[in-house]
Amino acid sequence: MDQLALLFVLLLGAVVSVPVGDRFGLPAPVLMTLLGIVLALLDFVPNVEIPPELILPLLLPPLLYAAVRRTSWRQFAANVRPIFLLAVALVFVTTFCVAVVAHAIVPGLPIAAAVALGALVAPPDPVAATAVAGQLGLPRRLVSILEGEGLFNDVTAIVLYHVAITAAVSGSFTVGEAAVELVLSAVVAVAMGLALGWGANRLMDLLDDATLQIGLTLLVPYASYVLAEELHGSGVLAVLTTALFLAEYATDADDVLTRLAGHTFWDIVDTLVTGVAFGLIGLELHNAVRTASGRWGEMLGWAAAIVGVVVLVRLAWLLPATWVAKRLHAKQDYDEEIPMSWRETVVMWWSGMRGVASVALALAIPLKTDEGSAFPDRDEIVFIAFGVIMATLVLQGLTLPWLVRKLGVKADTEREKEFEKALAIRAAKAAKRRLREIEEVEELPEELSEQMLRRAFEIGIRISPDMGDEERREAHQQRVTRLKRVRRIQGEMLSAARHEVLAARSEAGADPEIVDRVLRHLDVRSLR
Repeated sequence: MDQLALLFVLLLGAVVSVPVGDRFGLPAPVLMTLLGIVLALLDFVPNVEIPPELILPLLLPPLLYAAVRRTSWRQFAANVRPIFLLAVALVFVTTFCVAVVAHAIVPGLPIAAAVALGALVAPPDPVAATAVAGQLGLPRRLVSILEGEGLFNDVTAIVLYHVAITAAVSGSFTVGEAAVELVLSAVVAVAMGLALGWGANRLMDLLDDATLQIGLTLLVPYASYVLAEELHGSGVLAVLTTALFLAEYATDADDVLTRLAGHTFWDIVDTLVTGVAFGLIGLELHNAVRTASGRWGEMLGWAAAIVGVVVLVRLAWLLPATWVAKRLHAKQDYDEEIPMSWRETVVMWWSGMRGVASVALALAIPLKTDEGSAFPDRDEIVFIAFGVIMATLVLQGLTLPWLVRKLGVKADTEREKEFEKALAIRAAKAAKRRLREIEEVEELPEELSEQMLRRAFEIGIRISPDMGDEERREAHQQRVTRLKRVRRIQGEMLSAARHEVLAARSEAGADPEIVDRVLRHLDVRSLR
């Protein structure tokens, strides 16, 4: 099996793992990691030969962009405090605790290398957390906090990692320089992200074609990441800034086709790239096994100790942090989302899985220092990092669904229905307002005006059937039944038309381009 065949196996696994995971109630990322482990144990499967410095730039931008599309700037602004406590403060605390323990238990491990280990295992993976949490029906506030933590903690951890690696390689380190680097990295990233977001938004207006606009959205996160890194900024933060800008300002309410096609396209990208990323985590087991050859007991003990630190520090931090957030939330009328019970806090604790970023950072550790000597204890650091990743991702990922069911943590469906009903009412009222504005400038027949008024009401009741009284709901249900029959008949007619047009494709003298154009017209008509 060569590298290309291995890539196709991972892509196929990414597609198949979704329905298999749904069937057995297991997260698809965890299944892909297990698949990678199985492949790594097979003799005929080659080692992965992706340069470590390319793993983050290749995998992280599309995954981050896809995750940000599911949220909004307003949601981040409302949750600044809990996100800061998790994404910034907890990363610093975890890095410090891991560094202290690793320096103490691994003989001869320099403090700078220990800090690098702490930084690369500190951030929970944004893709793993959101992919797993999103399938479990958790309260929206928990998913929002996990998304915010996962998206911003990589920024803090990667900067800490680079500072520690620089110190280990060069042998020099100052707190002042590290703080200045952190601030400058954030400023450059935000500036680059905003500039690229503004430019991409203007370019989308010029393209005015769904296919080209969606293609541009695939290029933008890569451009944002690479340009920010070239200017010594945080590529992760730049992608987040660009994605939030585009989500806020590049949405045209009337561009239905682009929105539907874009949603489908990014679902596909998210599924495939996520599968490949977690498959690679399992495949990299080759390196960890080779590193531990002949020293299994000692190195497993070190890895177990660091796993314990990572897991326990998260719990020890979350309990007081959640309590403080609740007190401040009660005193000040913040519209933020925080865990509302100890059960939700426990679920947040157990959701701290490590993943793609930790793998990439571990593999990117330099082989030599500036003096030409080997990087101190590189093999040990890589093995411990993979121990943490495997333990948290597989163990926590497989047991999180059970824990959620056991604790009875689930979404507040009543609140969601109320919000959906409120949106349905607003949508119906907006349609009615526009109808009145049209009636002021156009003379509509009474029958047409009444029909349009019913259509305005139906816009809302189709979204939330609870918004109407019983009589209106019954009348709507009758119209829906009749409409379904009409649509079924229309659908069968359009299906016959599509079959006839497709049959013409194989006829002598048929122009495939014209056939496809006519077929697209029928497809759009069917969609409407």
